[in-house]
Amino acid sequence: MEVTEVVVKVVDPVLVASVLPADFAELGRDVAEIEHAGVDRIQWDVMDGRFVPNLTFGPDVIAACRDVVTMGFEAHLMVEDPDPMLPRWVEAGCGIVIVHAEACRHLHRTMSSIRDLGARAGVALNPATPLAAVVDVLDLTDLLLIMTVNPGFGGQRYLASMEPKIAAARAEIDSRGLEIEVEVDGGIGPSTIGRAAAAGADVFCAGSALFAGSMPERAEALRAAARQTNERLVTR
Repeated sequence: MEVTEVVVKVVDPVLVASVLPADFAELGRDVAEIEHAGVDRIQWDVMDGRFVPNLTFGPDVIAACRDVVTMGFEAHLMVEDPDPMLPRWVEAGCGIVIVHAEACRHLHRTMSSIRDLGARAGVALNPATPLAAVVDVLDLTDLLLIMTVNPGFGGQRYLASMEPKIAAARAEIDSRGLEIEVEVDGGIGPSTIGRAAAAGADVFCAGSALFAGSMPERAEALRAAARQTNERLVTR
């Protein structure tokens, strides 16, 4: 008779700050404030005005902030054809580079290229994109980002309908014994972070919820809400 081992895994939530709500005229100051608040890393939302209807940061802006803090940077590339610029984001100081499955013609090659550059490889899925789009590149994936809003603008409402996708991603990753962070991005705040954590996310990107008050207090409130559901059953 086969014995199934059920393991309780306690997950410490990782909090990531999106800088979209920052004061772009005082970006260095706001980046330093994020680190002082105890956030784990910063996400740079890179938008090209084509893949999403907005324009934001280039690599030179990110590089200018790199020496202001010691915390990790991740580049979330909401851009068409990210491959030609991949080295620039790593050179700018981003230890994680996240591309969208929808934007990559040869996703396997793109993920391999990110790793070859010495960065951790992340892949993001828009709300309408099924998990099946990335199942065959999970062996090359360090971070899976499940969008809980449609990308392009901050301050949108959390899509609870993405929770089954989060749960399916976590189940697939755990069943294969892979070490992949599952990040959620969009509408993450004190009232939603627990739901995403319960579904299986362990990395939480927040923007408006951090900038709309005392950042240290808001960061701790988000962590506390995520910790309430940070135990996950893993079947082996």
